[in-house]
Amino acid sequence: MTGRGLVTALHHELELLVDAGLSTIDALRAATVLPAEHFGVTERGVVAPGRRADPVLVDGDPLYDIRAVRSISRIWCGGIKHTTARLAKRS
Repeated sequence: MTGRGLVTALHHELELLVDAGLSTIDALRAATVLPAEHFGVTERGVVAPGRRADPVLVDGDPLYDIRAVRSISRIWCGGIKHTTARLAKRS
């Protein structure tokens, strides 16, 4: 599976979690902070001082509509800004 396929699968899984009754915030936590806590990755999972953040900027509000996570505008990884077009060339 390509990187793009993994991202698409994650977006679909978030939608299924919300369809099953989780709130959008709980679905997002299930994809971020909860796995980080489970695997003991203490520097990841939240945006806070002293933590490493790889933020994803989306067009829309995923707290209102979880499908907004499909509209990725920018990603920062290791402090480097990437566009979706640039990332698509890599996958």
